[in-house]
Amino acid sequence: MPGKAPPILLVEDRDSLRAVLKETLEHNDYQVTEAADGKAALKALKEGRFLAVVTDLKLPGADGHQVLAAARDADPDLPVLLMTAYGTVEDAVQAMKAGAFDFLAKPVDPDHLLLLLRRAEERRGLLKENLILREAFAERLGFPRIIGDSRALKDASRQIEKVAPTDATVLLQGESGTGKELFARAVHHLSHRKDAPFVAINCAAIPETLLENELFGHEKGAYTGADATHAGRVELADGGTLFLDEIGELGPTVQSKLLRVLQEHSFERVGGNRTIHVDIRVVAATNLDLRAAVSRKAFREDLYFRLAVVTVDVPPLRDRTADIPALAEAFLARFGRELGRDSLEFGKDAMEALQAYPWPGNIRELQNAIERAAILADGDLIERSHFALPGGSASQEDALGGLGRLLDLSGSLDEVGQRARAMVEKALIRRSLEEENGNKTRAAARLDVNYKRFLSRIKELGLED
Repeated sequence: MPGKAPPILLVEDRDSLRAVLKETLEHNDYQVTEAADGKAALKALKEGRFLAVVTDLKLPGADGHQVLAAARDADPDLPVLLMTAYGTVEDAVQAMKAGAFDFLAKPVDPDHLLLLLRRAEERRGLLKENLILREAFAERLGFPRIIGDSRALKDASRQIEKVAPTDATVLLQGESGTGKELFARAVHHLSHRKDAPFVAINCAAIPETLLENELFGHEKGAYTGADATHAGRVELADGGTLFLDEIGELGPTVQSKLLRVLQEHSFERVGGNRTIHVDIRVVAATNLDLRAAVSRKAFREDLYFRLAVVTVDVPPLRDRTADIPALAEAFLARFGRELGRDSLEFGKDAMEALQAYPWPGNIRELQNAIERAAILADGDLIERSHFALPGGSASQEDALGGLGRLLDLSGSLDEVGQRARAMVEKALIRRSLEEENGNKTRAAARLDVNYKRFLSRIKELGLED
């Protein structure tokens, strides 16, 4: 059942001893998976998750050292207790060096075994605390590390670690650029689905007319140009995890079909009538207030509750300013390596500027600012001026004066704010269209905005061709 503690893997070739140990463990509320030889143990470690491994050292098929090695490959933090009636000091030392948690001599004292298991659980709990914030976790799984030590980030990571082993749907809430996809990948890689596909799709980056096809696929002949059957993202994620980024941008038709997937684990391709069944775990993300969208009838209430089984708030960078130095140093080290400038470092005023700025674009904006600084710096020292942050090193009065040269500051706060927003949006839309050679779909995706909203703003701002 979801959320239930995984079992102990008990590996012992003597049926009578295995039965006694199993009874002892189950009497103390442990679940037990049995393996009568080393070969069966290796197979079990490939197929399942375990709280700990208790294994004999001398086994047919594969010995205890091989079981230990397989356990370490499956999960470096998995506690392994080795038992032997023929143990020597050398065996014990070899096993401990190889990563065994402890060594038990036969005949096994049940109380001693239970004590070691409790200690192993405590140690594993300490190791797993904030696992996704540890560098080794990201390196092992091959995606960027989630960096930080702030309380807000730790709280989010603890929630992820608790929900990941279950099949519960997760809704990640947070502003654009906060790293929601990294948390979604952490959910996948901490789950029993980690060896199956992780399939991601940005619902805001694809026009609504194409999104249904992209998610659910189509049958051959479903529409003009559909020359072959096409499997959608839902189908491709079968057995694994489907990550739906910016899910608040889904239209009514797609919302309805997605609700059916969550309720019945089935759907039909566009233009088809054959029901396809899938086994997927859904992780969704949004920078919108979905509760408010439900109140406005812009998002289905039943779908919201299906998605928000567990809701995790990914904090904005302004709520974790203590993490900025570590993030900045990590980005600078990366860009320094890429540029062949490993000696780059921050000046004191540069780091002060980074911590003082509110970072409305969150981690993505910080990363871009540091990449720019690494490219533009003449020497090895990154200075405040290299960031080109709003206001720069000027005083607030000077900054306001500079803004006044670009913008009419007369009128009420709301009126000036609307003019400033329009000015910034115009500049960003023009730049994104230029960078994408006029392709509006890609330009909308670059700005992380819904395609329909993007077209609407182009019209409202007078930017139509």
